[in-house]
Amino acid sequence: MPSSPTPSKPSTTASPSNALSSRAVYQPPFYYQCIIGLLKPLYRLQVWRRSHKRDNYQQEVAQRFGKHYPAAPTADIKAEMHHKAEMDNNVIWCHAVSLGETNTVAPLLDMLLAQGYQIWLTNTTQTGFARGASRFAADIAQGRLSHSYVPVDSPAVIETFLAHVQPVAALFVETELWANILAKLSEHCIPSILVNGRLSASSFTSYQKIAAVSASMMKNLTLIIAQDNESAKRFRQLGAHSAQIRVAGSLKWVINRPMLNNETIDSKTDDVQAIDSSAAKKEHERATIQKQKSGIAVELGIADRPIWVAASTHSGEESIALSLQQQLLSNPALADTLLIIVPRHPERFDEVATLIQNSTLIMARRSNEEVINADTQVYLADSMSELMTWYALADVALVGGSLVDVGGHNPVEPASVATPVLMGPHTQSCQSVVDKLASVGALYQPNNAFYRPITIKPTTIEDVAANDVATNNENIANSAISSSDISSSEIKGKQKSSRKKSSLAANDTALIYDQLQSWLSHPLLAKQAGQAGEQMTVQQQAVLTRQFAMIEKVIEQHASQETL
Repeated sequence: MPSSPTPSKPSTTASPSNALSSRAVYQPPFYYQCIIGLLKPLYRLQVWRRSHKRDNYQQEVAQRFGKHYPAAPTADIKAEMHHKAEMDNNVIWCHAVSLGETNTVAPLLDMLLAQGYQIWLTNTTQTGFARGASRFAADIAQGRLSHSYVPVDSPAVIETFLAHVQPVAALFVETELWANILAKLSEHCIPSILVNGRLSASSFTSYQKIAAVSASMMKNLTLIIAQDNESAKRFRQLGAHSAQIRVAGSLKWVINRPMLNNETIDSKTDDVQAIDSSAAKKEHERATIQKQKSGIAVELGIADRPIWVAASTHSGEESIALSLQQQLLSNPALADTLLIIVPRHPERFDEVATLIQNSTLIMARRSNEEVINADTQVYLADSMSELMTWYALADVALVGGSLVDVGGHNPVEPASVATPVLMGPHTQSCQSVVDKLASVGALYQPNNAFYRPITIKPTTIEDVAANDVATNNENIANSAISSSDISSSEIKGKQKSSRKKSSLAANDTALIYDQLQSWLSHPLLAKQAGQAGEQMTVQQQAVLTRQFAMIEKVIEQHASQETL
């Protein structure tokens, strides 16, 4: 059953000149409405089973089902004076599914807040909600940002939510879209914008299976800001008009400088603002971070030890990291190496602790405030909001979600603090970012055809050995290319078809170990690889201003039409 616009709205296809302002409403098919109605009570039961023992259970249910919401955000008068749009209400609704999406969109929300907009942030998962609450605690306290769980995709609930929030625009981060929500936004003439839009091949296949629902969502979106051309092409194939789509790069490149969590070190420096030269400012920031890193390393008792972190790990990845650590410790030159493990989800902290205890490795646990001593081999960082601290402290970072088929978490986070990155084969959620970092030698991924290792002029026997390892890795990467007439997309297609989906292949583990050992054994190589990643991250920062400008243009166009 094809989607169709409501009878009161024109159903003609929007031309490029008016596509961003088209007010046709494309209702999702009837069967979708029936399914949502049937699933609503089941979803309520699911929320009860997952959350009824939590203190905020009643709050979560009330927000998801439209019973009660926090107060709407209030205007920041000082910031509003600098805002060029003259509107009575400046509230923008932003939906970020979970932890990763919240981190990705945070710098964009910071920019919107700085321009006088107010934000209503919603999350789907509890980890995402917790991150939103901590990341924007100051803005919530000041009343500039309101925060709730996302309403269920039921027309009545959405009406209640929109009546309370009264947004001037709605932003959806990366992929998660709901047909009834988009239809209601279109009915109320509220522009809806997909920011940092990404559509992987697997997600595209899933959306194709519900083609009529997908078409209604694509047509109701006002603007799609895609990360890359491949995603833009897939959005068009699902039913979006070319005039609705812009390609602007990925917000994953935009990472806030870490606030290293340490009570004895003040991570905020007022004199940074006094530095006029951008180059001098970057150097000052780098020196400040290095000072913080050294201070925390001394306090934790890990100064002068090789350190690597396995971060944002999922089930199955910790066992791989522990195996790699055992191999490293068998090398006399790396016998004092420390592994820091940071599980992705808090509910797995105890599970990971048990896994480490069952190994032969000696553990200290962050939540128990256990001291790291000379015998400690694994540090379980079972804490929240400290990930960037561990990335900054580490000599090498293994980014999780990539050793098992999750899609890979953001490698720009460690790269932004000049830490070289290792990732497994499952990086479909951030492949373009992975490839760019690999191309400058800042990230190693087995069989990545774009990888170009950092090389230095050998001055010692150790450096000669490091060059030998780097050359060997480059030969392995280049062997994936059989001839110059094979395109990069064909290379990646062949690589993906040969990868196992359930676990990391043994040869991939061996390649990752070789690179990990090389970087830990030769700090100069690791340092230069990390600096290459940091430079790449700085170069990509313009994506933030591009996406912001596109969002503001849509809002201003809509506001001017409303006054006609």
